[in-house]
Amino acid sequence: MSLFLGVDGGGSKTAFVLLDDGGHVVAEAQTASCYYFDDGIELVGRILTEGVAAVTSRAGAEASDIDQAFLGLPGYGEVSSDLDRLNAIPGEVLGHERYSCDNDMVCGWAGSLGAVDGINVISGTGSMTYGERRGRGHRVGGWSELFGDEGSAYWIAARGLNAFTRMSDGRLARGPLYDLMKARVGITSDLDVIDVVVNEWKGQRALIADLSKTVVDAAGHGDEASATILREASGELVEIVEATRVALGFLDDEVVPVSYSGGMFTADAIRVGFEQALHTLPPAYELRVPMFGPAVGAALYAAKQHGSPLAETALDRLGSR
Repeated sequence: MSLFLGVDGGGSKTAFVLLDDGGHVVAEAQTASCYYFDDGIELVGRILTEGVAAVTSRAGAEASDIDQAFLGLPGYGEVSSDLDRLNAIPGEVLGHERYSCDNDMVCGWAGSLGAVDGINVISGTGSMTYGERRGRGHRVGGWSELFGDEGSAYWIAARGLNAFTRMSDGRLARGPLYDLMKARVGITSDLDVIDVVVNEWKGQRALIADLSKTVVDAAGHGDEASATILREASGELVEIVEATRVALGFLDDEVVPVSYSGGMFTADAIRVGFEQALHTLPPAYELRVPMFGPAVGAALYAAKQHGSPLAETALDRLGSR
C-alpha cells in the first residue's frame, strides 16, 4: 500500500490528508494557518511538524512511510528570496526528500477538477485562480489583501466594515448590517470598532476576514449594502476566471471546465451570484461542483507526482466516502 500526504495551507487553517492508493483517506488532521508573513517563515516548520505528527499518529504510521507528499503553502512563490527556505522546511519535517511544494492554489485546482484541464477559482481568506491547459498552468489574482484579493472573504469584510462606518456617519442608510456588525465585533460605541480591529486584533488578516460571515448574514436579512457587496464580489471572481481563460489560450468556442474552492463559496449568495455572472459571458463555461476538497486534491497531486495517479475505481471510492 502506498501512502500520499496532501497539505493544504490556507489563510485560516492548514489541513493534512493521508491517502492510500486504494482511494481511502487513512487519516486527517488540522492545525492553525501556516501563512507566515505576519509571524515569520519559521512558522511554516512549526505548523508542518505539528500537523505531520498528528496525521501520522492517527494513521499508526511514520513520516518515513509516506511515499510522496505535496504541500500547498499560502504565499509560496510571492517572495522569491523565501523559496529556498520554503522548499527545504518539509524535508526537515519529513526526514526525506519525497515531496514537492507549490502555492496552495494547486490544491484547490487538483481537488475541484480532479487535475484535468480547466480553471479553479478560490475565494477564501484571499482569492485567486489557477488553471491548466495542455500541460501549462497559469495563476491570476492573489495580490494580497492590501491591494488585491478581490472577491475574497477579506475583501468582503473590509467593504462590510466600510459600509458600517458609512451607516454610523449617516452617509448610508442604516440596514441590518449596522447592528449585526456591532454585535459581532462586541462594541456599544461605534468608534470602538477602530480599537477592536486595529489595536486588539492588530489588523490580523484571518480575524478581519471572518467578518465576511456578518456581511453574508446581513444580506440574508435584507441589507441592500451587503447584498451589493456580495454581487460585486461574484463579479470580481468571474473577472479573474475570464483573465485566466484568455491567458491559457482557451478558444472562445472551447468549453472550459470551471470549479471553485474556499469558504466563501459555502454562501449561497456567492455561489449563485458567481454562476449567474459566469453565464453572462460569451465563452462556453461548464461550471462543475468540486469533486474533492483542496487537502484531498493535494494528496491526489502527490500521487500524480509519484507517477501513481489513483485509478478510476479508487477515485470513485474516494468520492463516495
